[in-house]
Amino acid sequence: MLAIRLTAEPDRLDTVALPVRPSGADEAPAEPVPTAVALPDGVADTAVALVPLARLTGRAGEVRDQLRPGAVPTRLLLVGIGEGDEAAWRSAGAALVRAAKDETHVTFGLPVGVSPEAIRGLVEGLLLGSYRFRLGADADAPALAGVDLAVADPDAHEQAVELARTTARMTRLARDLTNTPSSVKNPQWFADQVAEAAAGLPGLRLRVREPEQLAAEGFGGILAVGAGSASGPRLVELDWQPTEAATHVVLAGKGITFDTGGISIKPVPAMKLMRKDMAGAAAVVAATLGAAALRLPVRVTALAPLAENMVSGGAFRPGDVVRHYGGLTSETTNSDAEGRLVLADALAYAVQELKPDLLIDLATLTGANAVALGTRTGALYSDNDQLAKDLLAAIDAAGESAWRMPLTADYVEHLGSDLADLYSAPTQGAGSVLAALYLREFTGDLRERWLHVDMSAPSWCERDDAELTRGATGWGVRGLLRWLATFA
Repeated sequence: MLAIRLTAEPDRLDTVALPVRPSGADEAPAEPVPTAVALPDGVADTAVALVPLARLTGRAGEVRDQLRPGAVPTRLLLVGIGEGDEAAWRSAGAALVRAAKDETHVTFGLPVGVSPEAIRGLVEGLLLGSYRFRLGADADAPALAGVDLAVADPDAHEQAVELARTTARMTRLARDLTNTPSSVKNPQWFADQVAEAAAGLPGLRLRVREPEQLAAEGFGGILAVGAGSASGPRLVELDWQPTEAATHVVLAGKGITFDTGGISIKPVPAMKLMRKDMAGAAAVVAATLGAAALRLPVRVTALAPLAENMVSGGAFRPGDVVRHYGGLTSETTNSDAEGRLVLADALAYAVQELKPDLLIDLATLTGANAVALGTRTGALYSDNDQLAKDLLAAIDAAGESAWRMPLTADYVEHLGSDLADLYSAPTQGAGSVLAALYLREFTGDLRERWLHVDMSAPSWCERDDAELTRGATGWGVRGLLRWLATFA
C-alpha cells in the first residue's frame, strides 16, 4: 500500500503537487490555494501563471502538470479540490495518484488550516485510487511508492491519517477477496483468509463451522446451496467484543464464492463475474476487522455464510423444501436465488443465539438492484426510520451511495407457499423488494431493528472512477465503519 507521510519540512521535491480551487466568480479562472509550508522559490509564481493558460476550473479531480527541466521541482502538478469538502479531497487524491503513477514520490503542499476531514478524504483517495489487483507479475505496475503531505502541524492530523489508512486497508482487503478468481476462492479459502487477517488483531474471536457442524446445528439453507459443490460450505463467525461495548451489532453478508445459478443455470454473460457474489461477506468481515483495528467501543459480530452454488447430481432442485436454522421452511422456486437461502440461516441464528441490538445484512442479491438504481447505488430496506437514516448518512459521508426502498406490504402475499412456510423467490412483484421481504421473515423479534442492503450493483465497477478502480469496489466497508464509529 502507498506510503503516506505527514511533514512540516518537505525534503523530497522532485515532484510537487499544489491544490487549485474555483475562484467563485462567474467565468473567472481557478486559483491556486496558498500552502501551509514554504516551497521552493518560483513554484507559486509558476502555478499562478499556469492556471489561466491551462484553463483550469478547479473542479475536484482535475489535474494538469508542468515539466520544469533544470528546476526544483522538475514536475509540478496542479490538482483541483472543488469545494474543498471531504468528498472533493477524496477525488483529488485519487486523481493525483493516477496522474503521478510514473513518479516514485510526490509532495503535496496542503492549504493553511486544512481540516482533518479533508486530510481523511485525501488519504482515502490516495490509497483507494492507487489500488490494483493482479495475479502474477505486473509489468505496468505504478512506480509511485509514497506521498508526503506538507502541513504546518503534522501531529494534528495523525488521527485522520490513521482513520483513513485503516479504512482504506480494510476496503482493499474486501476488494482483494472479491477480485480473487473462484479457481482459488472457495469457502475454505475464504475462511482461511479471515483467520489470517484476524490473527494480527487482538481481541477477535473466530469460529468456522464446517459441513458436519452445520448439519448438526440445522443450517439447512447453507447446506442446500453448497450441496452441489465438491468444496463444502462454511459459516464464518468473527466477533469483536470490547469490554466497554454497550451495543451489539451483527453484520451478516452473503458469501457465494461462485454462482452458476445451480440447476436454474445462468447464461454465460451473467455467470462470468460471479466470483463477486461474496462481496457482502467480504464487506462485513472487513468492517469487523476494521472495528477491531480502530478499537471501536461497540461489539460487532460478522456472520459470513459461505457456499459454492454449483451444478451436479447433488445440487438442490427447484421445488425442494429447505428447513432453515430455527425451523422455518422455504420452497426453492429458483436455485439461482440462493443467496437469500444462506442469509436466512445466518439471520435466524443471529436472532435466536446472538440476540444483538441491531441486525444488518449486505448481499449481492438481485439484478433488480441495478435496474432500479443504476450501477453505483445500493438498495436499502428497513422498517426502522432512525436506523435507516443513520446508516444512509454514514454511507453518504464515506463516499458511497444507497437509497431507501419500500418494503411493500402488497407483495407479502406472494411469499406464501402450499408446501412450505415461504416461497424463496416469487415471480410476481419487484425482485429486490421481494428478496428483502423474504429475509425479513427470518428476523423474528429483531424485525424493527433490522436493515438490509442489496448491493449487487455497486459491488463492481467497470472503469476507474474517482477512488473506485475497475473491478471489485469493496462497497459497504467504508459506510459500515463510519456508522460503527458513531457508537463511540
